[in-house]
Amino acid sequence: MPLWGAPGHENGGGAMLRGGRPGSEEVGERWGREPVYQSDRGYPEAPPIVAPRVGSTHGRVYSDRVPRSAVTNDKGRTMEVVNPRCCGLDVHKQLVVACLIVPGPDGAPVKEIRRFGTMTADLRELRDWLLASSCAVVAMESSGPYWKPVWNVLEDSFSLVLVNPQHMKAIPGRKTDQKDSEWIAELLRHGLLKASFVPERLQRELRELTRYRTKLIEERSAEVNRVQKILEGANIKLASVATDIMGVSARAMLAALAAGATDPAALAELAKGRLRTKGAELARALEGELTAVQAFLLAQQLAHIDHLDAQVEALDTRVAEEMRPFAEQLARLMTIPGVGRRTAETILAEVGADMSRFPSAAHLAAWAGVAPGNCESGGKRLANPRRRGNKALGRALAEAAWAASRTGTYLGAQYRRLARTRGAKRAAVAVGRSILVIAYHLLKDGTTYQDLGPRYFEERSAESRQRWHIRQLQAYGFEVELKPKPEAA
Repeated sequence: MPLWGAPGHENGGGAMLRGGRPGSEEVGERWGREPVYQSDRGYPEAPPIVAPRVGSTHGRVYSDRVPRSAVTNDKGRTMEVVNPRCCGLDVHKQLVVACLIVPGPDGAPVKEIRRFGTMTADLRELRDWLLASSCAVVAMESSGPYWKPVWNVLEDSFSLVLVNPQHMKAIPGRKTDQKDSEWIAELLRHGLLKASFVPERLQRELRELTRYRTKLIEERSAEVNRVQKILEGANIKLASVATDIMGVSARAMLAALAAGATDPAALAELAKGRLRTKGAELARALEGELTAVQAFLLAQQLAHIDHLDAQVEALDTRVAEEMRPFAEQLARLMTIPGVGRRTAETILAEVGADMSRFPSAAHLAAWAGVAPGNCESGGKRLANPRRRGNKALGRALAEAAWAASRTGTYLGAQYRRLARTRGAKRAAVAVGRSILVIAYHLLKDGTTYQDLGPRYFEERSAESRQRWHIRQLQAYGFEVELKPKPEAA
C-alpha cells in the first residue's frame, strides 16, 4: 500500500514523517488530518477511519466521524476557537445559503445548513433563526450589491463581518454554495477572517449621494464631448476660438445653431465679454455645414446637458443638507490646497468624521489605495504597484492633487519636486496621499491646516545643498569661499 499523503500520491500533500524507533505505530501525520500509521508490512498507510471507500474520493481525505473543524498543527494541538456560535452566509441575487455552527452537547461543533430567499420577509426569517440559535457573529462575502439587503436586516441584531472574496478563496474544484458557506463559517469560527470597513447607515447614504453626483458629472463631461464631436463633423471650429464651449457666449451660439441659424456674422455677435474682441475669428470658426440631423442631435444634447445640470444642482443641495452636522469638519478640509467643497464632501462621505477606526494615517492611506503594496519573495522586493482601494476616494484625491500642483504651496512644491524624477502621474499620487494624511490629522486632532510654504524642501536641506554645489564647483577646478550676503540698508 502506498504511503498515504506522501509526495507522489494523487492526494498527497507531503506527509511529515517523525523519526521513531522501529515498530512504533505512529510515524507521522499530515497537517490538519489524521496521523499516518505503520502497517504490518513495514511502511505507513492511512488509518482505517480515512481509508479509501470504493467509488468515493471524499472518503480518502475526510471521515464522517471526524469533524473537519478539528484542525490540528504539527504538534497535535487544535486551532483556537474564537467564535463558538457563528454563521457563514453565501449570498447571491436570489439565494442565501447559511451554515450555522454551534457547540453540541459534547462540546463538538454541530453544523446546520439552510437556504433562504433574498426578499425582506425571507431575510427576517433568517434573522429569527439565527437569534433562536443564539448566534453571535455572522460573516458574508462582498458579492456586488447583493450583500447590502442582508446587511440592512441583520446589522442591528448581530456582529457582522464583511469579507473581501479574494482573502478567503476555498480549495479549487470543490466549490458549491453549501461548501462556500461552510468554509466561511469555519474561517469565522477560528477568527481567520479580516473584516472590511462598512460605515454606519448615515455615512452609507452620504456615499450614495456623492457617488451618484460624481457619475452625473462624468456623464455631463461625456455629453459635452459629444457636442464637440458634432461640431467637428459640421466643420464648425468653435472650440479653437472659445476656451469653453459650454460658457455663456458659446452656449448662446450653440443654441442658435440648433435652432437653425446659419449666418456666421450674426452668430459671432452673440459673444459677450472678452470674446467680443475675437469677432472676425469667431465668424470664420462658425462657418460650416450643419445638416438638419446634426442640428437635431445638437438640440438633444444641449437639452440633456441642461437636465444633468439641474440634477447635479439638486444633489448639491441635498448633500449640503446631509452635511450640516459636519460643517466644522468641512471647513477644515477646505483649507487644504486643491480641496474644494465637493472634494471635501466626498472625503467625509467615504472616510467619515471619526478617525478612531484607522490606527494611523498610514493605515488610512493603505485602505484608500494610495500607498504601495508589499511583494517580497526570496528576500527580494518585487514590483509592488498600488493596491486597489476606494475608487471614489482615489478619484477625488487625484483631482485635488492636480489642482494643488498648480499652487505656490507645500503641496505644489512636492509635486514639482517629484515630477522631475518620478513622472507627473506618480507625483500626483504622492500629493494625493499627502492630502489624505493632512485630512486625517485635521479630522482626528481638530486642528487647522498650516502650510509649510513652497520653499520647505530647499530650506530643510540648505546646508547639504550648499555642500553639494561646492563639491560640484571644486570638481571643475574652482576654489570656493562662501561669504554671507550683506543685509540691505
